[in-house]
Amino acid sequence: MTLTAAPRTPAAEPAEDDTADALTLGRRIRERRAQLGLTLEQLATAIDRAPSQLSAIENGKREPRLPILRALAAALDCTVDELLADEAPSERAALEISVERAQRGSVFRSLGIPAIRVSKATSDDTLKAILGLHQEVERLHRERAATPEEARRANTELRAEMRVRGNYFAELEAEAQRLLGAVGYSGGPVSQRTIAQVAEKLGFSLHYVTDLPHSTRSVIDRRNGRIYLGANLPSRDARAPILRALASLVCRHEEPRNYGDFLRQRVEANYLAGAVLLPEDATVELLSAAKRERQISMEDLRDAFAVSYEMAAHRFTNLATERLDLEVHFMKAHESGTLIKAYENDGVRFPSDALGNLEGATVCRNWTARTVFAQPDRFNPWYQYTDMAAGGTYWCTSRVEKAKEGEYSVSVGVPFDSVKWFRGRETSHRSTSDCPDERCCRRASDGLTRKWESAAWPEAATPTSLLAALPTGTFPGVDAHEVYEFLEANEVR
Repeated sequence: MTLTAAPRTPAAEPAEDDTADALTLGRRIRERRAQLGLTLEQLATAIDRAPSQLSAIENGKREPRLPILRALAAALDCTVDELLADEAPSERAALEISVERAQRGSVFRSLGIPAIRVSKATSDDTLKAILGLHQEVERLHRERAATPEEARRANTELRAEMRVRGNYFAELEAEAQRLLGAVGYSGGPVSQRTIAQVAEKLGFSLHYVTDLPHSTRSVIDRRNGRIYLGANLPSRDARAPILRALASLVCRHEEPRNYGDFLRQRVEANYLAGAVLLPEDATVELLSAAKRERQISMEDLRDAFAVSYEMAAHRFTNLATERLDLEVHFMKAHESGTLIKAYENDGVRFPSDALGNLEGATVCRNWTARTVFAQPDRFNPWYQYTDMAAGGTYWCTSRVEKAKEGEYSVSVGVPFDSVKWFRGRETSHRSTSDCPDERCCRRASDGLTRKWESAAWPEAATPTSLLAALPTGTFPGVDAHEVYEFLEANEVR
């Protein structure tokens, strides 16, 4: 396969705490070197390292391994513990560290402005002004995000856990196998009758009603062993809604104590539904064969198990890392450009707010998840390479699907080095993204701005969720009064 340009190499991004430690260590080494009257080149020679390596350490861009740290301590006539002390070596160094840390953080990056080089010539007043401005911007970001703060924090923590686990939950895979084994599943797409048998084995009957509470997808009556679902389910496929309802029983969910519990239960319910409808062994067998043939395709996975494209894409992320040794990312974006769901363990940098929250952020217009909406051919998948200014070249496959809220895209992507396993790698479609720099796709040209900024007065189609407070209650967003009245009206007497 021949591409028009070489791939960009992803750049590793250290955690902010690690960055702070590296900056403090670097400043302590530099200050100690200055006290001894050593040049950078002299100290580099003393520890048998290139001056560029030592410069990266002193600037906090590289954390030295223990042998180098010991060599530095010996050359600087101090102990390793002295070099690793938490406090900055001076008031000036503390100020420099604070500014450097601010410039490397998510708030500063979201502004899309270049960082300044902190040097001896940079005055204390300049550094204090930069730090003060950054702290004020950060305060405003936190103030704006204060209403859904708990949900955002819980969501960020859960996403981090999913990344560490490769989005693979062995305990839920085992539960799915147990449920299918109990009803004698032997292969092929899992039928709706099979799902009904699973419910029966768990002691529940299914009831399709026209008056299901508007704020719910399903309601379980644990007292009478009933599961209520809407009679007008999309395409009459009730398999996933039934399984999500049963997940509360299989996973032994209790009433969520906080928003973190609520989010985790939703993730587990969706995971279990996918693990039952696309059984692990059969799915891995299909994907492994496709990998050997270099023809992995979300469409093939969807068709083989008669599920939605979104579920197939989700399921692929569950198994890609643990069973196929592939790091991937997934995203669901609304036609407005708003990011709805996202997962990654391949280093791609999703758009986020200053606090690192993804959902609700605006996706770059040049990413596959956005360019797919402009394609007239909705029957075939859309493939695209994207060169990211934030690091690396990624390949994505994307499809547009419809929901009552409008159209949305579902995309699965991998770093350039992994594209060899996928169908669609030969695509010539390629774009470049310089986001979060606003000049990439969010800011109009200077000519258009000059012409229209004083004449345009648009009215925003403000979504109600933008102004609404975070839903409260035991199950956020559910009208408990309506649910209890529904159960009372439908109780078997």
